Amino acid sequence: PFAAGGAADLFARSLANGLGAELGQQVVVETRAGAGGLTGVDVTAKSAPDGYTICLAGAAALSAIPFMTSKMPFDWQKDLALITLVVRVPEVLIVHPVLGVNTLADFLAYARARPGKINFGSAGAGSITHLAVELLKSAAGIDLVHVPYRGIGPAVADMLGGHIQVIVADVPFLLPHIRSGAFSALAVTSAARAPALPDVPSTAELGYAAVNSDNWYGLVAPAHTPANVLDALRTASLAVLTSAELKKQFDSQNALPSPSTPDEFAGFVRAEQAKWGPVVRATGVKLE
Repeated sequence: PFAAGGAADLFARSLANGLGAELGQQVVVETRAGAGGLTGVDVTAKSAPDGYTICLAGAAALSAIPFMTSKMPFDWQKDLALITLVVRVPEVLIVHPVLGVNTLADFLAYARARPGKINFGSAGAGSITHLAVELLKSAAGIDLVHVPYRGIGPAVADMLGGHIQVIVADVPFLLPHIRSGAFSALAVTSAARAPALPDVPSTAELGYAAVNSDNWYGLVAPAHTPANVLDALRTASLAVLTSAELKKQFDSQNALPSPSTPDEFAGFVRAEQAKWGPVVRATGVKLE
């Protein structure tokens, strides 16, 4: 349910190639972008439950957007069969060097002294990149101004130009800019450090464990897909996700393969909803 060329597309194609080999048939990736990932998931929910349509659903569509609209086109607990969590992607808080801060503590002190004077960019209102900063604002008691963009790429471009000063987004996407020195990485918004940024502390170790905004994707099918078909898809998916080849591909994107049982996946989604629901309500973000 995401545009071609992004991280989700890469994950989907890596998984599709592996599934094709495991199942002995071609698995075609079709992009159905739109509405923060809802469009593609909705197409899947309304497809024939025969195992031939599955979807790599993202964090926002299952755990955050349901709190932003009264017109949710599907109920994930009724209309989808969860197969497995696929991958988790750490996010990182970056700032423009013009702020002159090198640690999270320095940044928070700087922001508290300048309420409403610092701009942060996101991939759009209600995106995980938006809500992650709202989590930080709430936990740290700071006031930053949200500037939404149509995708994280334009936000990064504007930050390079000095028009905004803060972004939280996926490590793989921001890594080149961090390594070039264009931006300063202050904290990985996860429970642990990111392998690609071993010197950047996590928000958890800095005392802000609630600021955890890992992005993630999971494999789902239409509800009422026969149990034997789901079992076959799950077995094949787990074989791919635990393979050395896929681990190598995901490692190159600083992403963590995260195979799970359906019950573990469902519990994870509920925990994510418990985290994002209050944030969405507090910000008043609507997607109508």
